[in-house]
Amino acid sequence: TAIRAAFVSTNSITQGEQVGVLWNELFRRGIKIHFAHRTFQWMSEARGKAHVHVVIIGFGASDRPGKIIYDYPDVDADPIPVPTANISPYLVAGPDEAIVNRSLPLCPSPDMGIGNKPIDDGNYLFTTQEKNAFVKQEPGSKRFIKRFFGADDFISNVPRWCLWLSGTEPADLREFPAVVQRIKAVKRFRAASKSAPTRKLAGTPTRFHVEFVPMGSYLLIPRHSSEKRLYIPMGYLDKDTFPGDSCLVVPSATPYHFGVLTSEMHMAWVRQVCGRLESRFRYSNKLVYNNFPWPQNVPEKRKSSVEAAAQGVLDARAQFKGRTLADLYDPLFMPKELHKAHRLLDRAVDRCYRREPFTSDRARVEFLFDLYQ
Repeated sequence: TAIRAAFVSTNSITQGEQVGVLWNELFRRGIKIHFAHRTFQWMSEARGKAHVHVVIIGFGASDRPGKIIYDYPDVDADPIPVPTANISPYLVAGPDEAIVNRSLPLCPSPDMGIGNKPIDDGNYLFTTQEKNAFVKQEPGSKRFIKRFFGADDFISNVPRWCLWLSGTEPADLREFPAVVQRIKAVKRFRAASKSAPTRKLAGTPTRFHVEFVPMGSYLLIPRHSSEKRLYIPMGYLDKDTFPGDSCLVVPSATPYHFGVLTSEMHMAWVRQVCGRLESRFRYSNKLVYNNFPWPQNVPEKRKSSVEAAAQGVLDARAQFKGRTLADLYDPLFMPKELHKAHRLLDRAVDRCYRREPFTSDRARVEFLFDLYQ
């Protein structure tokens, strides 16, 4: 019918995998977005004053002219009306199309994979204190222990350790009763699982479910990170440090790749496309990274500028040896040296896309969606 409607909704329907699930089906049925208020804070009048981030979307089963996006420079600011020809499900100017998971990158770029997934009921993972106690009990087991980082461990620089037994001969393991005890515990845990794939893994109890063995340095990206940070803290680790499955890894990432991924341009894409865990970013290789529109036909001079600026970010971090990435990327306490280095990197990456500066996140996202198309 010609009826038009508008709903207030949590902004989750314009972010992450939900967009593809909901909007592609609505578009198939002929729905068009007529106007939209981008994310702003809904102030509850109830006691306790619970605040949620919401959007307002006006829509109908027919098209209409004069579409407007109401943009909020800050979530609690007054809206700025922006006329547009069409409104995408991400509430920016763009086509009636939602991004879905891709198994391979859209653009030529190195593959991004997942870290190690033990499914071990904690038997193969140790805190430093637990590791020291285990090695004291079984001194020979030290050769099987690797430095291990989950996402939170990496950001807060609190290393854990893992018992890495993959590929080890059974005859070598029988010499260590405490190690054998852990193997048996993992086998029992997996065999008792309600999940058929996990029960199948009980047949190979010395192996992790997902295994990533670093062959050299690699780029680590936490899968979950606070939405309050200007940038997702990511960085290089060496081959002696094993990542957990709460991390994503790019084994062949160059300084150029690191520079683009830790730029304001990529973060604009992340904020719009990634899923959320509560309100935190939930970075995904299949949805966020594999769909990301990298700059095209970049001259070597521009790439070199990004690489130099990316090294500048790493050098700025190195000035603060006592601070964790959680400290350095706290928006309230980010050192000015690091902030300046990131701004230089942002400009270098922007110039790989176009000469004109971007004035807002919305402008960046609209440009990226055009490039995506």
